[in-house]
Parts: sequence; structure tokens; C-alpha cells
Amino acid sequence: MRRILVIDDEKPTLSMFSLYLEAYGFEPLTAETGERGLEIFREHHPSIVLTDIKMPGMGGLAVLKQIKEESPDTEVIVITGHGDIDLALKALNLNATDFIDKPIRQEALESALRRAEERLATLRNKDEEIAVREVGGVAAIDIRGNLTSRSEPYLLKAYKEASGPQGTRPLLLHFEQSASINGAGIAVLTQLLLESDKLGQPVAISGPSENFTKVFEIVGITKFVDIFETEEAAVAMLQGKARGLTTEGAP
Repeated sequence: MRRILVIDDEKPTLSMFSLYLEAYGFEPLTAETGERGLEIFREHHPSIVLTDIKMPGMGGLAVLKQIKEESPDTEVIVITGHGDIDLALKALNLNATDFIDKPIRQEALESALRRAEERLATLRNKDEEIAVREVGGVAAIDIRGNLTSRSEPYLLKAYKEASGPQGTRPLLLHFEQSASINGAGIAVLTQLLLESDKLGQPVAISGPSENFTKVFEIVGITKFVDIFETEEAAVAMLQGKARGLTTEGAP
């Protein structure tokens, strides 16, 4: 039975989490303060931690930073107020792997836990998290796990390979639903998309979770690239753009 630590200063919220987590087959550990949460984390080493951001005393961002320094592979999901996307971005910059809004919706909690479980189950080397393939004449880069600063050399290598010698080959960035991306990963991705935009390279993104689709919109990535729920829709768009480019380039 996997242990999950929940840190929140509101007792009713902790009770709700305990009921849900037990029903899902987890062993819940709870703490009402950030300080007590760290004590429990160091004692039991749970692989998943959910922490509220706004708490008296030690806040959730400080808890997140400390846990990630001590255990980088721990899945830390932060709990934000509805619409607190700025706080969610700060948490991603501190290597949070996901976020959920208050009031907690059962569906959102289930999705976040499922994504965390999938990331833990597929924890692999960085060069295995990013892979290049071809689909329907489009180069595709598959992104799994956590896209962080450690992923940068592998993403740059894959991007160069997939883009071709002229850097203009139609390109799909396909995120698995469980994929996560932190602040450093967003910065690298944005830089690559800016370069593609300058070269006129058609690029699309498919498959990210609803949370990270929202993040991509907030940080401006959607100014350079369209995001699709499915790979098929993204590939169809890129194939259409490629045909247009071929026609425009024909004598």
C-alpha cells in the first residue's frame, strides 16, 4: 500500500483527503503544518506528497523546496486556490510535478494521483523519456516523465534530429497525459519554439494534461504553437501545412 502525505492547515480538508485516499487504496499520512509535514516526510519517506501552498508558518512552497532538495524524485503536488495560476507557476519553478485547485474536486484529485502513479511507474533515464519517431510524414518527439533542466540536452538533441538539416521539417511535440514540466523545462521549450517560429517551421503540441495546457496558455507558448488533445488532429494540421508549403514552393 503506497503512503501519501497530505499537508494542509484545515482539518476538514485533511479528513476529506483521508477518506478519499483510503477509498483509493492508499495509506494517508496527514499534517496540519509545514514543519510537522517535513517531520513525517523524513520519518516515512512517502513517494507522493500533496501540500497546500498557503499555510501559517512554513508555507507550501518552502515545504516543496525542502522535499525536492532531500528527495528529487518525490512527486510533490501543490494545492492552490482556484485561479491561483501564478502560485502554481512558482511551484513548478521549484520542481512541483503537478497542481490541483481548491475546492478539491474528486475528478481532479483522481487525475492528479493517476498521473503521479504513472510517472513513478515509468521513472526512467532522461534519454529514455524523450524519443523521436515518424508518423505520417511528420517528425514526432514523445515526452514522458518530468521535463526539467536535466532533460535539456536530450530535448535539444531530439529537436535537432527531428527538425532535419534545414530545421524546417513539420514537428509534433507529443506529451503523455502523465508528463510534467517545471519552470526550467518551460524555458527550454519556449526557446526552441521561438527558433522554430523564426525559421517558419510548422510545430504542434498534442496530449498534455488539462493543467499543463493551462500553463502553456498562461506562459505564452500558444502564441507560437497550437495545442491539440489528440495526436491525430495535430498530425492532420501539420500535414496540411506541409502540403501548403510544398505548393507555395512549387515553380
